[in-house]
Amino acid sequence: MAVKIKTIEDLESIRASMRDKICLREGFADACVVVGMGTAGIDAGAREVLHALVDAVDKKGLCDRVTVMQSGAVTGEGAPIVEIRKKGADTVVKTNVTPADAEAIVAEAAE
Repeated sequence: MAVKIKTIEDLESIRASMRDKICLREGFADACVVVGMGTAGIDAGAREVLHALVDAVDKKGLCDRVTVMQSGAVTGEGAPIVEIRKKGADTVVKTNVTPADAEAIVAEAAE
């Protein structure tokens, strides 16, 4: 059911509650988790993986340390593909990722 906005306070409340989710997809914190969202990735479940990663970062309160982003085309082999990019470290690439892997990936990114 959609939320009805009747007052400016209602709007401010919604804005405040969504602020953390928005910060998950902007900027570059200590680590960035990138989901390959090309056609093959989406077909293999990358959208669900992206949502699970965002939820895991939000649930663990790591918005200031881990950013979740999407990338464009990635080859279909091993999709969905997720990269963990940390400042000063090599990129880690995970293949055949499922939503069930999200919490472990976020924990690895936050280390």
